[in-house]
Amino acid sequence: MDELYIQRCIELARKALGNTYPNPLVGSVIVHNNRIIGEGYHHKAGENHAEINAINSVEDKSLIPESTIYVSLEPCAHYGKTPPCALKIKELRFRKVVIGAMDSNDKVNGKGKKIIQDAGIEVVSGILEKECIELNKRFFTFHEKKRPYIILKWAESGDGFLDKDFKPYPVSNALVNQWVHQLRADEHAILVGTQTALNDNPSLTVRNAEGNNPVRILIDFDLKVPRNFKLYNNEAPTLVFNTEKEATEGNIRFIKSGKIDFLSGLMDALHRKNIQSVIVEGGRFTLQKFIDAGLWDESVIIKNENLKLENGTKAPEFPFKTEHTELFRDNRISWYKQV
Repeated sequence: MDELYIQRCIELARKALGNTYPNPLVGSVIVHNNRIIGEGYHHKAGENHAEINAINSVEDKSLIPESTIYVSLEPCAHYGKTPPCALKIKELRFRKVVIGAMDSNDKVNGKGKKIIQDAGIEVVSGILEKECIELNKRFFTFHEKKRPYIILKWAESGDGFLDKDFKPYPVSNALVNQWVHQLRADEHAILVGTQTALNDNPSLTVRNAEGNNPVRILIDFDLKVPRNFKLYNNEAPTLVFNTEKEATEGNIRFIKSGKIDFLSGLMDALHRKNIQSVIVEGGRFTLQKFIDAGLWDESVIIKNENLKLENGTKAPEFPFKTEHTELFRDNRISWYKQV
């Protein structure tokens, strides 16, 4: 039964995808005599954590000492914008605590579990651990690898081109475009290079789906992208990595960086800014840099098999095995995962 309730915790946690940064996605369920009497999830950073929302939803609080609380991630042990959940669980004297995955964040990392165990409460951990880690792949990558979770994405024609005669050309269908906007809403940031910005003049915002606009990241060493381009509008916070200047102008932050070992410096800068995930939507040059450096966690390739463009920018070289594919009408989306 533990797996069933942790699975419910995961379902609840997913409801807040894209809204909890820099916090993880967490769901919690409270069970009394094999019946769920309370459940909740973390909605947004600064607001109640999942366990507190679950506790608040219990109508008869007298049942809590006879109940088990399930949580997809180890209860926090530190004071942040909210008090530690581990102390609340200890105070309410739950009969048992079941944890999906332990929290690798240095501020927690076993401390929450220890507080609860030291209070004499039974604790079980590692239930559906793989699924709970997958739920928070962004959070775990950020804290363990000290960089954002990197997703590479591009659309190519059946004959392997990104554009036609080096000019923008619609490759994916309307259904895929809607899916791409949902992907943007689910992730923390989105990145393009100079050439893509100049060729496409993208806004990189969420228009065809529900959710927040991602932080926009522009790699533009020589500041060639004109200030009247959409990337410079006020629709989303924007980081511009360049070799010219360091400045903040409204929602635009110019970050001065060198070209040597640039990707490593970029990862450090994004980690310092608490950016937990990035979709790289750049052109071939930018994408190939990430691929050649082995700097990616997931890749999403959209292919329009029936479209033949014959000439233009070739798609990146990506000699990896597909994890799974899905058809969106006449477009095929292939997913890849770094092992």
